[in-house]
Parts: sequence; structure tokens; C-alpha cells
Amino acid sequence: MDFFELNAFLTLSKTLHFAKTAEKINLSPSALSRLITRLEDETSCQLFERNNREATLTEKGKKFAEFAEKCLQQREDVFAKLNSSKSLITGTLKVYASVTACYSIMPPFLQKVAERFPDLHLNVQTGDPAGAIQAVKNGEADVAVAAIPETGLSGIDCIPVRSTPLVFAASTGGPYEKVSGSPQDIVSSVPLILPKTGLARERFDRWIESRNVKPQIAAETEGNEAIMALVQLGLGIGLVPHIVLTNGPYEKGFTCHAAGNALGSYEVGFIQKMQYSGSESYKKMRQAIDKILHE
Repeated sequence: MDFFELNAFLTLSKTLHFAKTAEKINLSPSALSRLITRLEDETSCQLFERNNREATLTEKGKKFAEFAEKCLQQREDVFAKLNSSKSLITGTLKVYASVTACYSIMPPFLQKVAERFPDLHLNVQTGDPAGAIQAVKNGEADVAVAAIPETGLSGIDCIPVRSTPLVFAASTGGPYEKVSGSPQDIVSSVPLILPKTGLARERFDRWIESRNVKPQIAAETEGNEAIMALVQLGLGIGLVPHIVLTNGPYEKGFTCHAAGNALGSYEVGFIQKMQYSGSESYKKMRQAIDKILHE
């Protein structure tokens, strides 16, 4: 096996989709399938459970993913040391991030940046996910970390990191911990705490309109953390991406209702301009960051 094969395996382990992975690494889906089969033959292990074009890591596949990650990281570390005198990266990287991204998606990225480019200054601004695209387009941020919107992406490069379903969160032990009925019944009978703007709100509004449902809205606010604060007070159930409940301060004390599953999932990841201009040092910095984003 070689580094290209390890990278192909790791990419598939993250997307769990043959066609998407093949496009990312410039292979045909059939060639990618043959590559994975070669790895499985070489390791004498089944690394993926296959289902049409999708895949799921086996337990042995998860262990192999850890090995592959270490191999590729060691390779990058060696190259970085060999070329350190040639690739001094300085300047300021402006990052716009939702608060949710700060404790879920962003830490591994910031760790890589800090380790590889200790002379690079980081300027991190937190804000509502709905403002991510505009911050990048206006030049207020070089990179944004947030939910990837479905529109307004002209000239924008989006790098998905994780797919997260929308759910309704309730406080454990609160008045709305246990509710029953169809999604329509729950939305029309239980007090809701909703985001004022953004992708989740757009999905919700389209969903209730298509089903002629009249929601019982108790509160509207900005940001997942504000929603969770109101949920904790027992004011209702809050519409948030599931990633909020699996990372950071909201892993305990909350439960989620499947009613939100009717709204589907969306991608969370990095957002940047496809093209950027500036000084040579700035371009060098952006090229280095772009390499990290696409790893």
C-alpha cells in the first residue's frame, strides 16, 4: 500500500460514499472500489460494509483508519521539517466560526495550524452561522466554519466535514422530555424554540408550509447556544443540529425527539473563496491553509 491508497481509504472513511470520495481524489468509483478491495486483500480484513454506493466502517476498518491517519500525519510532519526553512508562514488568518463549530469542527483544524505554523497569528470571530458566507464574501474572514448553506455559493469553495441531522432538543427531566405523536402533532402542540434565520429555519418553514401545519412557537433567537439555554429553562423544545448534543457542554442533560428528523440533515464544514488576491506572503499563507482544509 502507498500514501495515495491510505489517503483514499481515509477520505472514504469520512464521506462513507464511493461517488463523493472518487470525485475528491480524481478516481472513478469503480477504480476506488478496486483500490479498497486491494487494501482489504493486503490486510486480510474487511474494512467496509458496502451498501450500493455507500459504505460503513467495520471495527477493523476503524482501527486501520487510526493507523492510516498516523502514517499520513507522520509523512506531513517529515515534509514540514524538511521544508521548514522554505515555508515560513506568517501573517494573520481571520476565521469566522459559529459557537457550535468552536467546540466541534474547529479544534482539530486550529491544532494543525498552530503546530505547523507557529508564527501565524489567528484572529477568531464568533457569530451566527447565517453570517458565515457574507463574512467570507466581504473579506471579514479568510475561512468560515459553520453550516454550509444551500444557496448563495457562487465563487465559494465549501469543504464538508460532517453531516448532522436536525433534531428537537428537550431538557432531561423537564416538561417536554417525553412527547409523542407524529412530527406534525408535536410541532403543532408543543412549544417550540426556533432560530430566527439560517438553514435550519429555512428547512422548518418550508416543511410546515408543505404540510399546512401551524406551529406553536414559544421563542425565536439567534444561535444554537441561546436556543439550548431556553430549552434548559423548560420553555419548550429547541430546533438544533444534532452535533450540538454530541459535543461540548450539551452532551448531558438533554434528549432529542425524532420529530426533527423530518427536516433532514445538512453539512457542516469550512467555507472560503475559490480565488483570493493579495501580497505574495498572503497568497502563500492561504495556499498552506487550503492544503490543511482539503486533507
